Amino acid sequence: VKFYLYPDFQKISEIGLMKVIVSAMNQAFFTLSIGIGSMAIFGSYLNKDQTLLKEATNVAMLDTFVAVVAGLIIFPACFSFGINPDSGPSLIFITLPNVFVSMTGGQIWGALFFLFMSFASLSTVIAVFENIIACTMELLNIERKKAVIINFVLITLLSLPCALGFNVLSNIQPLGAGTTILDLEDFIVSQLLLPLGSLVYLLFCTSKYGWGFENYQKEANIGQGMKVPHWMKFYVTIILPIVVIFVFVNGII
Repeated sequence: VKFYLYPDFQKISEIGLMKVIVSAMNQAFFTLSIGIGSMAIFGSYLNKDQTLLKEATNVAMLDTFVAVVAGLIIFPACFSFGINPDSGPSLIFITLPNVFVSMTGGQIWGALFFLFMSFASLSTVIAVFENIIACTMELLNIERKKAVIINFVLITLLSLPCALGFNVLSNIQPLGAGTTILDLEDFIVSQLLLPLGSLVYLLFCTSKYGWGFENYQKEANIGQGMKVPHWMKFYVTIILPIVVIFVFVNGII
């Protein structure tokens, strides 16, 4: 728990404060699917009862709470069973199974865990691909079932290089020795598409050449809950774009 929650300033100085901040921001972009349209699509499905700022705050708080609680489970388990906390997928497929084996009723809890993880994976896939499905339906003027079938075929084919990058295509190391096609795709999404996509949405909502801040504010303040105050105009039109550009530039350096 100390390793998880207590900041190691020596490590921060070794890695670099800016790199730590940029990594945290990229994770925030990734976990909330900001910048690739998922939030915009699901936001368009909401009713007008609650304000967008209230819903956004709830999402951010819930996401942070779940992440912190997950860390309180994962990191103590890592040290208990001698697994490095940065060992990636083995945290789920090695560490936690060892935890379940060692606990009373572990088979039941383990089965439930992986069942719920499957649900979480499926819901994530639905969230990520909903914007693709919605765009296909609107651009091609087709029903959802046809859009799902078309994208299912395309996504399956486009996913093959990533899946084969750990075996048949393991000789392809696009970012240097030891890297895989997945690392390249993760770099493209996390370091390029997410921050740049966020910048596009941000400028569209706040710039006079797009939707405009006043129109955005009017739409966001419909319903009950926290309102977007007018003083935020300076923040979202000047400060926030600079922050996103900073994250993007530092992510590709």
